[in-house]
Amino acid sequence: MTASTSFLLERLHAAGLTDVVKVEPAAGGLAATAGLAQRGDGTSVFVKAFRDSPSDDAFAAEAEGLTVLREAGIATPEIILADRDLLVLSVLRPRPGTQAFWEQLAHMLAHLHTTTRHARFGWHRDNWLGRRRQVNTWDDDGFEFFAQHRLLRWLGERRVQEALDTADRAALERLCDRLPELLPVRPACLTHGDLWALNVMATHDGRPALIDPAVSYTWAEVDLAHLWTTSPPPEGQVFFELYAELTGLDQDWRARMPILQLRQHLAVIAQFEPDWGAADLVRATLAPFRHR
Repeated sequence: MTASTSFLLERLHAAGLTDVVKVEPAAGGLAATAGLAQRGDGTSVFVKAFRDSPSDDAFAAEAEGLTVLREAGIATPEIILADRDLLVLSVLRPRPGTQAFWEQLAHMLAHLHTTTRHARFGWHRDNWLGRRRQVNTWDDDGFEFFAQHRLLRWLGERRVQEALDTADRAALERLCDRLPELLPVRPACLTHGDLWALNVMATHDGRPALIDPAVSYTWAEVDLAHLWTTSPPPEGQVFFELYAELTGLDQDWRARMPILQLRQHLAVIAQFEPDWGAADLVRATLAPFRHR
């Protein structure tokens, strides 16, 4: 047993799940330590824990997001336990490599985005994107909300300050000022908030299921951009055309994806070293907004 799996086993036993007999490493775990825990009856659960929790409410906020998405028709894992240091969920399966699966996901996400519209942008509490707080202060203006709480919010992070120079930061501020020219007016709706390809899994009967949410009411295209730019597999390309048809997207939606994805790139820069090229992608998107 590794140090990480021993740590998870100790946390599980301390939380009262004393029938867990062993823990194996699980994929993922960028923000927290993750594993598959086998119980005495032979069943397994997914578990993740923080060695140093960023907040008392990080896992509670994630569990709330899973519940809210499930209530809106999205398949999510069952919540077995959520406390300050530990999140225990039912086990999902890897997604199948079929176009039919991605077509199901397109219908599921389109239904979420078109049936949960809200008068304001935000959420009733802050939640977490990885180990950083996602600020969800309510705002009537989607452009102001996105500028302040999804883009400019990251400029105070040490790694972002190191990665972006003065000209980069000024370009981001100019882009934020021009958001009403660059993006169409769209209503707020319930979004997953961290919808990259690895957060798409499957239920035991093969239906699409989502994990690791950072929910809020904001533009639907924030979810679309994250999937678009995180290399979904070839069979996943059918998702985008079908989603666009189901939601009535205009022909220019692809051109907006780099601007909407700035939020996620900045979050990656703030939290991870190396940043997998995120700073270069940010600079490329900001290039037209530099003073020449």
